Amino acid sequence: MESWIQRVLLSALIGLPMAAAAQDQSNTESVLDKIVTPDMERRHIEEDQLDTEDFEIGVFYGYMSIEDFAGSWGPGLRAAYHISEDFFLEGNYGQHTAGLSSAEIGGGLPSLTDEQRQYTYYNLNLGYNLFPGEVFISDDWAFNSTFYIVGGAGNTTFAENQHFTYSFGAGFKIYFTDWINLHIDARNHVFERELLGYNKKWVNNMQANVGLAIFF
Repeated sequence: MESWIQRVLLSALIGLPMAAAAQDQSNTESVLDKIVTPDMERRHIEEDQLDTEDFEIGVFYGYMSIEDFAGSWGPGLRAAYHISEDFFLEGNYGQHTAGLSSAEIGGGLPSLTDEQRQYTYYNLNLGYNLFPGEVFISDDWAFNSTFYIVGGAGNTTFAENQHFTYSFGAGFKIYFTDWINLHIDARNHVFERELLGYNKKWVNNMQANVGLAIFF
């Protein structure tokens, strides 16, 4: 009888450490599971998307500095086709009126008639969205934006002469909604010209514009 009781006690004493070890292992695995796979809800973020329309049309107004003449303000039209998210083709048409020439400002006779002072141009450019991003107005309010560069060629009519013209520049565009944007840009119109008794020379006509455009 005593031998049987001793065997039961020995079995109980041996089993207690094993049960405690198993409980410790279970607790450790539970803690590790919480660390490795935390109980967190997955957040779903909805990002506004621009319309998938590839065509853009708009108007702009800006100032052009016409070399050897006083500059002027003038309107223009712009149309663009977005080839991809990065590249686009754009066409521009604009009008300006040249002011007094440097000779006229110095007291000389009029160099051009009023009709000859009309400066019109059109061009076709390839553009690249260099730095697309966002403009943050507040913590909860932001607009999509992009900084872009353009370059191309076209034609300029000035002093009743036609001039093949290179154009290039850069701009910044802000999308107020998914279908309307504001753009601010600077361009240079470069062509070879012979006027006012000077020999042929390359002239740079700098331009700064602000405009609105819509997608369709």
